Amino acid sequence: MLIDTLMKIFGRDEKPSGKIAKERLRVVLIHDRASVSPEVMDRLKNDILAVISNYMDVDKGAMEISLANDSNSVALIANIPVNSMRHGRR
Repeated sequence: MLIDTLMKIFGRDEKPSGKIAKERLRVVLIHDRASVSPEVMDRLKNDILAVISNYMDVDKGAMEISLANDSNSVALIANIPVNSMRHGRR
């Protein structure tokens, strides 16, 4: 899963908040096969931003998160411009 991969790349052990975020993402993806309310998408965007902001400075205004689906699956598509990497933990 994308969150697991990011955690491995940046060398951080998974914390309970990471598990909560993954569970929220799973529920969102399952819910109505990409027919998700704007409020849920905003919460998802904020959760993702909160996690990656620990590792990198991102352009929040240019960040785009969407869901795409075909007949068999749903994909989370994230376009998050990175300004710089953070060195050390926040």
